[in-house]
Amino acid sequence: MPTRDEAWQLLCAYTQNENLRRHMLAVEACMRHYARRFQEDEELWGLAGLLHDFDYERWPNQEHSPTAGHPIEGARILREQGYPDELVHAVLAHADYTGVPRVSRLDHALFACDELAGFLVACALVKPGRSLQEVDVDSVRRKMKDKAFARGVSRDDIVRGAQELGLPLEEHIAHCLEAMRSVAGVLGLDGQPRSPVPPAPVG
Repeated sequence: MPTRDEAWQLLCAYTQNENLRRHMLAVEACMRHYARRFQEDEELWGLAGLLHDFDYERWPNQEHSPTAGHPIEGARILREQGYPDELVHAVLAHADYTGVPRVSRLDHALFACDELAGFLVACALVKPGRSLQEVDVDSVRRKMKDKAFARGVSRDDIVRGAQELGLPLEEHIAHCLEAMRSVAGVLGLDGQPRSPVPPAPVG
């Protein structure tokens, strides 16, 4: 399997948008957290999180085509680069419209972490200090009920993700908050002025 350094370079080659890079770093942190919790392969899980959207900027696939665009193009590149089949499968399965079923715990975890990570970032950005330390489970649950807040994030997917992991929603939120706080500086959500995501690997 390629190294994390190689995965980061691949991500940067296809993704210039800083916020999208940060999203993938956030999902990576959540995936590594769950890999340790479930005693799974942390590198495999981490790279699945880091690379799940690396092709999105180039092939956004707003039409939700099951045969072209994100994540189909990304999966093709990952296979060519020598990534394991189980990682490629998880990347494909995190988008419902591909029709690829989620069967492994890796598949379920990636789906569960993806949408929630984006929502937690949105919750932090509206706090006075723009910090993940200011976000708690109760405030996240309240924001989920506010349909005008982060309306692009599917609440149904967040709820379904926790169910697929077999965890209460509140526990899932707490785990992802803990994971993302561990990389809050890299995400620009530690209350300090944001700086560009470094071009070298982080983590």
